[in-house]
Amino acid sequence: MTIPDQYEKLVEQQARLKQKIEREDFKLRQSKYYESRKARSRRLIQKDALLEKYFQADTLSIEQTEELLKTFADYVNAHKPNKIKTISLINRPIVLIF
Repeated sequence: MTIPDQYEKLVEQQARLKQKIEREDFKLRQSKYYESRKARSRRLIQKDALLEKYFQADTLSIEQTEELLKTFADYVNAHKPNKIKTISLINRPIVLIF
């Protein structure tokens, strides 16, 4: 095999490996996105269950639920106990426990 043939073979191999790396990188990003969406969905379902439990909101429409929450939002936010106040760190709330 001549040097130009070997070079061409190596260039082709490099291109195939780059494509493989790109595919694997894409799969990894998709997996992370899927996992974060799954975690968010779980959180939303859990919070909805608590909302329905404590406010008996299971029969309310989306609009009625929003009105209910708006009614109490200012008061609740102003009177949160220190142990559940949150700070934002890279768009992710962290619960502070004192």
